Amino acid sequence: MSNGDVKLFQQTAFSNIIKHVVENIKEGIIITDENGDIVWVNDAFEVVTGYKREEIIGKNPRILQSGIHDRAFYKQMWKAIIEHGHWQGEICNKRKDGELYVEWLTVHAIYDSEEQIANYVAIFSDITLQKNQLEQLKKMAHYDMVTGIPNRYLFTKRLEELTKIAARYGQTLAVMFFDLDRFKFVNDTFGHHAGDLLLQKVALRIKGILQKKDTLARFGGDEFVVMIPAVSHDEEVIRVARAIIEGLKAPFVVNGQDIYVTASLGVSFFPRDSEDSTLLIRNADRAMHSAKRKGKNRFEIYSQSEHGSDAVDLALENDLHKAMERGEFSLHYQPLVHLATNEVVGVEALIRWNHPERGFIPPATFIPLAEETGLIVAISQWVMEEACRQLKELQRHHPKLKMNINLSTSCFLQHELIDNLERFISCTNIDPRYLEIELTESTLMPNAAFAIERLVQIKKRQIKIAIDDFGTGFSSLSYLHRFPIDTLKIDKSFIRHLSSYRGEAAIVKAIIDMGRSLNVTVVAEGVETEKQYKFLKDYGCDCVQGYYISKPLPFDELLPFLHEWKAE
Repeated sequence: MSNGDVKLFQQTAFSNIIKHVVENIKEGIIITDENGDIVWVNDAFEVVTGYKREEIIGKNPRILQSGIHDRAFYKQMWKAIIEHGHWQGEICNKRKDGELYVEWLTVHAIYDSEEQIANYVAIFSDITLQKNQLEQLKKMAHYDMVTGIPNRYLFTKRLEELTKIAARYGQTLAVMFFDLDRFKFVNDTFGHHAGDLLLQKVALRIKGILQKKDTLARFGGDEFVVMIPAVSHDEEVIRVARAIIEGLKAPFVVNGQDIYVTASLGVSFFPRDSEDSTLLIRNADRAMHSAKRKGKNRFEIYSQSEHGSDAVDLALENDLHKAMERGEFSLHYQPLVHLATNEVVGVEALIRWNHPERGFIPPATFIPLAEETGLIVAISQWVMEEACRQLKELQRHHPKLKMNINLSTSCFLQHELIDNLERFISCTNIDPRYLEIELTESTLMPNAAFAIERLVQIKKRQIKIAIDDFGTGFSSLSYLHRFPIDTLKIDKSFIRHLSSYRGEAAIVKAIIDMGRSLNVTVVAEGVETEKQYKFLKDYGCDCVQGYYISKPLPFDELLPFLHEWKAE
């Protein structure tokens, strides 16, 4: 065979491969002439739109327009295509049967030898299912699944917005923080289901006391928060506090049983007690705990002199500065189990602080303080380095074990992040494919464009990426679709009542389905019961972690656990 024959054969073979790929690709493809009239479509186009080739050839793609977008939208699209040669974005179109669908569309202009537009090529994928799932998640993620009232996320978002309005117009705003006295006794005596019914009835009764302009939210457990905007004077809020305490005196009938509860309540005012929404809630919480110490079933107004704990925080901050050099931090590891194989496929590194005088200090206490003081970056770097070092040791016995490391927002935004990761990997000589960085939605979404760029840099180092606490924040499908992620971790708040509440089951099922459509691994956190474990396995969840598998273990207990689990 001559060189010319070989070249022709190679060109023909390559053309056949390209044709096969284009015909069988899942994304729809449209090719038009220079006037925008369709000259060719692939099989996926027919599947998505419902139009056959013979029906659409010679037609203009505007036949697919849904009527949702205005002229300005299309004008801007074509302006980008003409000026830059391409456009990409989310668009709503219409199938042949009239059904609307959402697609992710990329349009490219193809130029001839004289630099004139000869054709346009459009490539699109139907993202309607993922879009609908995300909208359902966004709606459910804003409201508490037990009581139906706003949750912590929606409350804090509203509070931030209303404090800005109050500051602009010189208004006063009040925050009430309260929880139910002896609620644990109700749960222990009558069971968690009865406890949830009680929470529903409490929320309903409190809503009847408040005005429409007020916001009632559940923060978790038996903790509730109330926001009262545009307060004229303190007495107005005091009357509401008294009404809540008085309103809870009548018994609640749960499963035919009279249950009596009382509440301890704390109040703080904007801007008098703080102009920061987080501190406003914290100050109301401090006042509430003061009410509990003084006998419960009462309310307290926040006072800096009486309730402020700045001195305590300062002492803790000073100790936090010294904790690393004193070697007071350690890592515990919580195993992740693959549901299909029942194998431990990874561990999540969790920091612990053993204070020499105060003993064990929960991460929920010192991590927020570390974030406020900027110490979180140094702590995160220590966690990364120590986790990499111990991963090397683990992989001597379990070569394919994966290490998950939580990364704070401050550390993710730091310029030195990539250099630090490379340095830790190089120094410990670990395989980066078995390292997974966990980031929350709140870290990624405020500056999604930067987040994508940073994630791509991390992925280039072969490090995997997980979105932690998924479902508790606000996600944009267009960005979620573009984030180069490997794992979605379902927040444990959705797992607790998995077998009891349809709402939470629907959220979990939607996340699992979304993970499957995005081709990522889905991990459920906070699995504590066999029912939850079986539910997740039946729904096709990939992995689980939680106390049903194991509590977080110190390193010297982890290897025996892994050996025993493998032996089982």
